[in-house]
Amino acid sequence: MVEFKFSEPPRGKAEDLSSECQRQLQPIVSEIVQAAAAAGWNQKDVLLAMVDVAWDLYEKGRGET
Repeated sequence: MVEFKFSEPPRGKAEDLSSECQRQLQPIVSEIVQAAAAAGWNQKDVLLAMVDVAWDLYEKGRGET
């Protein structure tokens, strides 16, 4: 199991929150894509699949708030 440690979200504007989240997620996503590419997967296909997964999680979570 992989463990992720995020720092606390910034207080303030939504843009700050989005930028900080992206900054913290970028190395994780990059590592996943590199591992998949090393195994022979197409980098663009992996990134698109991650977008689909993220969107599905977003859609499922919309009804929970």
